[in-house]
Amino acid sequence: MSPRFQFSIAATDGAARTGHISMRRGEIRTPAFMPVGTAATVKAMKPADVRASGADIILGNTYHLMLRPGAERVARLGGLHRFMGWKRPILTDSGGYQVMSLSDLTKVTEEGVAFKSHLDGSRHLLSPERSIEIQRLLGSDIVMAFDQLVPTSASGDEQGGAMERSMRWARRSREEFDRGEEHAARAALFGIQQGALDQDLRRASADALMEIGFDGYAVGGLAVGEGQEAMFGCLDFAPGQLPVDRPRYLMGVGKPDDIVGAVQRGIDMFDCVLPTRSGRTGQAFTWGGPLNIRNARFGEDQGPLDPDCGCPICATWTRAYLHHLVRSDEILGAMLMTEHNLFFYQALMAGLRSAIAEQRLAAFAREFNARYAARESARAA
Repeated sequence: MSPRFQFSIAATDGAARTGHISMRRGEIRTPAFMPVGTAATVKAMKPADVRASGADIILGNTYHLMLRPGAERVARLGGLHRFMGWKRPILTDSGGYQVMSLSDLTKVTEEGVAFKSHLDGSRHLLSPERSIEIQRLLGSDIVMAFDQLVPTSASGDEQGGAMERSMRWARRSREEFDRGEEHAARAALFGIQQGALDQDLRRASADALMEIGFDGYAVGGLAVGEGQEAMFGCLDFAPGQLPVDRPRYLMGVGKPDDIVGAVQRGIDMFDCVLPTRSGRTGQAFTWGGPLNIRNARFGEDQGPLDPDCGCPICATWTRAYLHHLVRSDEILGAMLMTEHNLFFYQALMAGLRSAIAEQRLAAFAREFNARYAARESARAA
């Protein structure tokens, strides 16, 4: 790996690793959680507050930014970092998931995916070359190869065909990335392993990606409704099929207990909309499990959201006040709840990194899962 992108593993504990990714815009501590800034903003948060939560890197979205305000416009305005006021690394996803999940009348061919915009009905073609071009225009630090995602419930033939097409698209993504020499000299390119829950398909995908060669590797096609048990079953083998000396990124994950289990299985990077989306709807993540601040029982509760949390929200405001803001649909409620959730997620990642470094990850995971599950069990009772 070149100086533009260096990954080092400082310590291991079983399959889990902790280390650093070094890039020109800063260092990323792993395991890392990337807040999602879909449309050039982490919703309800200022960039400085996202950074204060402990985030080293955020995620931007190719599909949404290509449609609005347009990648060419962002480039004319100085790139995504300047546009949104975030000075640290940004990973951009390829747009493939959104094309499949949000767009009407999609048509997949070897060329790419033709689709109709969910915003105005305009028609577009997103190909490996166009996806990489958009990410180059945005000025992404970590660029994702373009792939085809199909549900884990799809037939074996569909899964195999999508995986093989994704590998052909991965090679085209690599070639287009390398053509942009100036951007390639300062950015990194990640490939995406596909193959649903099938070990042989995952192995074939990993082998194809390694033959092409990437700076990092993502485990794609999970967290799409298969459930935690099935996801963990796949993660019991999928990360080990990828190079040990490159970062492994589990896309779209997830709940705090998902992250703990995935770290135990060798994953280094995560992203998910859950902490921000849940914050906007009144759900707080705590060390004792999630709670819904809308519940009437919090109306006169003068305690913090989480007595074990050191974030500015828990240090300043009560559950009663947050209950009032959220029930009143006040914008401040979404802001404060989101900020707490992002601080919690980053505190969880810091705890995981320390536990790995100190060879006590199994104990950390047992204690965390026991406390977290206790509230989930109480909610279900």
